[in-house]
Amino acid sequence: MGKENCSTVTEFVLVGLTDALELRVLLFMLFLLIYGVTVLGNLGMIVLIQVSSRLHTPMYFFLSHLSFVDFYYSTIITPKMLYNILNEDKAISFLGCMAQFYLFCTCVVTEVFLLAVMAYDRFVAICNPLLYMVSMSQKLRMVLVSGCYLCGTVCSLTHLCLALEIPSYRSHVINHFFCDLPPLLSLACSDVTINELLLYIVATFNEVITIVIILTSYLFIVITILRMRSAEGRRKAFSTCASHLTAIVVFHGTILFIYCRPDSGNSVNTDKVASVFYTVVIPMLNPLIYSLRNKDVKEALRKVVGSKIFS
Repeated sequence: MGKENCSTVTEFVLVGLTDALELRVLLFMLFLLIYGVTVLGNLGMIVLIQVSSRLHTPMYFFLSHLSFVDFYYSTIITPKMLYNILNEDKAISFLGCMAQFYLFCTCVVTEVFLLAVMAYDRFVAICNPLLYMVSMSQKLRMVLVSGCYLCGTVCSLTHLCLALEIPSYRSHVINHFFCDLPPLLSLACSDVTINELLLYIVATFNEVITIVIILTSYLFIVITILRMRSAEGRRKAFSTCASHLTAIVVFHGTILFIYCRPDSGNSVNTDKVASVFYTVVIPMLNPLIYSLRNKDVKEALRKVVGSKIFS
């Protein structure tokens, strides 16, 4: 594409998922339902953890932050996507696009590290239960959570600063339903090799570091569980870890598929489908995974709802 076709842009147009009217109506209803469940599930989980004293433990402290991040980055993406599905005007300002990408990237990286912290929390709880509350003190919990948010902020700021340096684009039409970095870089007229290489390196580094923490934690967890004499103890430990492992596999699998391939920018249509899964579906699934498989959460919810009904 010649330089004469390149220009600065003041706004982008998000193509979305489909132009077929009947599919757009169906997708709108489906994503609206999913978003409603996401908001209700994640905010409900945060409120439940706050009001239920039995959930005032390190595990649920981290889970409340996971729910917040899921709610926040789903809200960054889904309302705009719902608006675009039903409207022909799918424009988003340049600054709006950059802001959406920055906030989204912050939340995703934060969640990557938060899931690793939650794996470490399970390691301490199962492998050293008598000192669990002492080891996972409030100060340590705040340091770990702050570190997750800091990693997310630094990574997203790095990508944002480089993206803002792109002087011109060959098109203002983004073949995606939100402002993600790979489809944005594919429109740049200037050489964005550094941007693409940094995206690949940072995403891979984050994944390797967190997956090593998760695998190491669960290796010791499995060894500890297998040594337990009580069948009930083993069942409870496996049940607690199953929810977390499910969330990890689903989330990390999608991240690895989209961002940890050197040629990820060349398969935008495939990435759009995968992106729907982790930007729209996963934030809905996480509170369901942790509540449906968690006896403490179900009992706390039953107690809170019962007290409201009979008060």
